[in-house]
Amino acid sequence: MQTLSINDYIVFFLYFIIIVGYGLWIYNRKKKAQTSSNDYFLAEGSLTWWAIGASLIASNISAEQFIGMSGSGFKMGLAIATYEWMAAITLVIVAVFFMPVYLKNKIFTMPQYLKKRYNGNVAMIMAVFWLLLYVLVNLTSILYLGALAISSISGLDITLCMIFLAVFAVMITLGGMKVIGYTDVIQVFFLILGGLITTYLALNLVATEFGSEGVLNGFSIMRDKANDHFHMIFDKSNPNYMDLPGLSVLIGGMLIINLNYWGCNQYITQRALGADLKTARGGILFAAFLKLLMPIIVVLPGIAAFVLYQNGHFQTEMLQDGTVNPDRAYPILLNLLPVGLKGLSFAALTAAIVASLAGKANSIATIFTLDVYKEKLNTEASEAKLVSVGKITIIAAMVIAVVVAPFLGIDKKGGFQYIQEYTGFVSPGVFAMFILGFFWKKTTSNAALFATIGGFILSIIFKFMPAFVDLSFLNPIGFAVPNAEGVYEIPFIDRMGFVFLICVIGMYFISINETLRGVKSNGLEVDRSMFKMSPSFTVGMLVIVAVTAALYTVFW
Repeated sequence: MQTLSINDYIVFFLYFIIIVGYGLWIYNRKKKAQTSSNDYFLAEGSLTWWAIGASLIASNISAEQFIGMSGSGFKMGLAIATYEWMAAITLVIVAVFFMPVYLKNKIFTMPQYLKKRYNGNVAMIMAVFWLLLYVLVNLTSILYLGALAISSISGLDITLCMIFLAVFAVMITLGGMKVIGYTDVIQVFFLILGGLITTYLALNLVATEFGSEGVLNGFSIMRDKANDHFHMIFDKSNPNYMDLPGLSVLIGGMLIINLNYWGCNQYITQRALGADLKTARGGILFAAFLKLLMPIIVVLPGIAAFVLYQNGHFQTEMLQDGTVNPDRAYPILLNLLPVGLKGLSFAALTAAIVASLAGKANSIATIFTLDVYKEKLNTEASEAKLVSVGKITIIAAMVIAVVVAPFLGIDKKGGFQYIQEYTGFVSPGVFAMFILGFFWKKTTSNAALFATIGGFILSIIFKFMPAFVDLSFLNPIGFAVPNAEGVYEIPFIDRMGFVFLICVIGMYFISINETLRGVKSNGLEVDRSMFKMSPSFTVGMLVIVAVTAALYTVFW
């Protein structure tokens, strides 16, 4: 069993004291967060661009990235970085086109957008759905995977780890979005520093293993010894094609996954909705730059572990139930760190988990309080009452997550796959509903309901279709590949693309038909001037696009 030394615990508790102490200082400076709901949930007008950007990354990066993406790096290589690099492009799109619409129309929650654009029924259906999804899928998976990772490094009981993470996250979350936003800046510092130390160790180990030294030599050796792990675009013969199907990671379903996550997700957009447009765009651009760097921290260690494994190392440590488990790669590397640095990397992993838990819990509280409690249960609630309900919701959500997480089989599916599988059933329909609602004023409420409910049904049909229909005819064009049993399946990312297109077509015909019958729709305030960009933002955007294009060109 792996354990931390006394010095590692000292380093970790120093991190704990810094985060909690800084959070208390921010909280005491911003006393009005106790009485203003907008200030409490959104930190209205208080977060700087760098705090918004850091909070976006801290909320996004968690155990499933550190453990799951390193595991995917071990298994399939750099190609998994497409989730990070395409996110950078997506963030630019969100900053240019989505944020002006939200801020111009004073949208603070995603259900509020749906109510304003469509009607209360659509908004309430999605509010309840998001609450269930955030509590029973996202919050539980972040908590359980985080506890598994911390338990594997420290040797502590997993239940104890879950309770510790929940309590730590609640302490931050109860202070409101200001405390979350500014403590996330420190969390990201620890996250990046600890992650870079682990990557440095991994690359040095590779260099030393082959009689050299230095991280650059280690990287060069990795490219030589595992050249197949440095290709971004897979062809149909690649065994990992089902996970990352060729060009679809650039122009297909991956765009839908990212645009839905970064642009239509309360958990993410909430960080920028309390700011003005210039600050929001600056923060999102900063997050995009950080996204370009993330594969160094969350993917390269996995590839390094693969090279070392191929050369005879970690032969027993990588095994689980007699087979190789790629998700063990990152914890194994962490356990090789020297005393003190192991504590710092342990703190980095904890920072990623706690920041994600805090952000998710705050979003749960925001949706329940503003879109369910205030709308249906107590329309006359005072600002102080709303803040109080929000705090109770945070605690209740975390308790539910601690209780139910061990029974969901999250570790059996793999955390990244667990989240993608359940959110992917509704993401295409939800994104279709949002994007047409933004930019086509004729989109009607019934069309939105079709996308929401019909998209979910279509996703289920596409999921189970291979059991009843021979899809081999789609193989020549790359939209179906055989699984281990020889049954042709549609890759998950392509499936999302198909469902999205069907939803858009269905929404178009429903809306046109209802418009001809005189049905009115609630268009948002949108005009071309809203999307004008400042010179500094334009330069930053072009740099991100150029760097991303260069990365895909080099590692195609």
